[in-house]
Amino acid sequence: MRLYFFGALFLFSLVLTSQEKYPQDVFQSPLEIPLVLAGTFGELRSNHFHSGIDIKTQRRQGLPILAIADGTVTRIKISHWGYGKAMYVAHPNGYTSVYAHLQKFSPEIEAYIKKIQYKKQSYEVEVFPDYGELKVLKGSTIAYSGNTGGSSGPHLHFEIRSSVTEKPTNPLLYGYDIRDATNPTLLGLFGYPLSDDALVNQSGKKIQLNFTKQADGSFLADKVTAIGTIGFGFNGFDRQDMAANKNGVYSVTQTVNGKVYSAYDFETFSFTETRYINTLIDYAHFGKFKQRIQKCFKEPYNRLNIYKTLHNNGKIEVKEGLSYNVELVVSDIEGNDIKIVIPVEGKKLSAKIKKNDKITDDFILADKPNNFDLGAAKVYFPANTFYKDFYIDLEKGSDTVKIHDNSVAAHRNFTISFDATKYSQTEKKQLFIARLDERRQPRHAKTYKRDGSFTTRTRTLGTYTLAKDTVAPTIKSRNFKEKQWLSNYSYLSLEISDDLSGINSYSATINGDWILMEYEPKTRTITYNFDDKILDKTQCDLKVVVTDNVGNSSTFESTFFRK
Repeated sequence: MRLYFFGALFLFSLVLTSQEKYPQDVFQSPLEIPLVLAGTFGELRSNHFHSGIDIKTQRRQGLPILAIADGTVTRIKISHWGYGKAMYVAHPNGYTSVYAHLQKFSPEIEAYIKKIQYKKQSYEVEVFPDYGELKVLKGSTIAYSGNTGGSSGPHLHFEIRSSVTEKPTNPLLYGYDIRDATNPTLLGLFGYPLSDDALVNQSGKKIQLNFTKQADGSFLADKVTAIGTIGFGFNGFDRQDMAANKNGVYSVTQTVNGKVYSAYDFETFSFTETRYINTLIDYAHFGKFKQRIQKCFKEPYNRLNIYKTLHNNGKIEVKEGLSYNVELVVSDIEGNDIKIVIPVEGKKLSAKIKKNDKITDDFILADKPNNFDLGAAKVYFPANTFYKDFYIDLEKGSDTVKIHDNSVAAHRNFTISFDATKYSQTEKKQLFIARLDERRQPRHAKTYKRDGSFTTRTRTLGTYTLAKDTVAPTIKSRNFKEKQWLSNYSYLSLEISDDLSGINSYSATINGDWILMEYEPKTRTITYNFDDKILDKTQCDLKVVVTDNVGNSSTFESTFFRK
């Protein structure tokens, strides 16, 4: 009990110290409704940490988004994916607030950005208004909540960053009230033999550990026999009181016989280091099972700065005849936590499961550039593409090549170049580099074509081929018919789709004048708001042109009437 008290006290002091760094009761809520979270800061996402909190908007769009303090808009970015419609507001106290996945902006800001969109004739824009050009007042409506970009449902993505360093910090450290008396949930516990001679429960490979819940709510693992250098990992999640979402935890502390061996939390991180998430998790396990195990030890190639305390990088040197009491305390930001006790006995036993890394004909030296000729394609890995040396699994082919699998993370882009000289000019226009997914379906990879060579840059290992797309995109009207009167309509909507290489571009005109169509890839719709532009003719001739990623193009033409 004394050890658990020490761990809890250590965690509490970390949270208290973190909160003292940041102003309290200065920023107001960005929404008028109670704050319920769909995602937490630092949450483990694909190749990155979540840089803000996701606030539920009651499954609705169009809720007013409020400026959390006086400030000035310093950046507006609109994109089909990512943050969708996003706004950045700088505040006099040195912080910048970020609001993303917006439906639209306040009338003044909406008029400002649409003027730029019409000037550039592009839905996707990024602008940096002059400081003071677009001022906002605390509590004023600056936008409306939405579901744009990579959002999977209506919500507000909200961040607080340093205006100087642009490092995001956990918004919940600024005094926001979130109802949370719910402990994190433990899903799995794992032991890792780390040295060549190490064994955990007579296994030379990672092994899952059994545990049971105790009467006091803690978890006790079955006794572990081990020898050599070992480490532990877990997977789990956290929940707030009013939501069923499986969110990320705030902090993890590992003690061995009362001494803190590792402690990290999600107070802040840098965007330049966020991809090193793939060194915090067991990436091979994630690639196979889609479960993120957090390691309680730090790998030598892990450059994350989230650690508060490290002893021997969180690795435990187990000696024969000695006993070790390992405790993990996993906590949310409100101090709700779970304790996992792992008794370890140093015992040298024979291996029942041997470490048998797959050996192939090709070996990657991570700190050196690597080139491979795979017949149909060549692949080039710059130095430090990967975190560590490993045997890479490559397969040559006449039109399809295998470049390992998703068990290894690439930190940097590498280059794949296919020889396309055997194809005619017509065929070359229709071809593109594709990665085959788990169902062997081709997924478009951005392809650069030059002198019979097709090239793509990617961070995703897997199977690649040249695919052909001969079918143009489809365009269908959604809310109107040919020669219909639309005087009472507020918007015009069409559905656009492509069956293979995907949509590359789209444009629309009415009576020859370019109009702003907002593209929502998730619903495959483009929408025109009639308020954008005053139509000076009753008869409106609409023309929409959509082009896919290999240049196949379709044109839709229709006439409607409006007073």
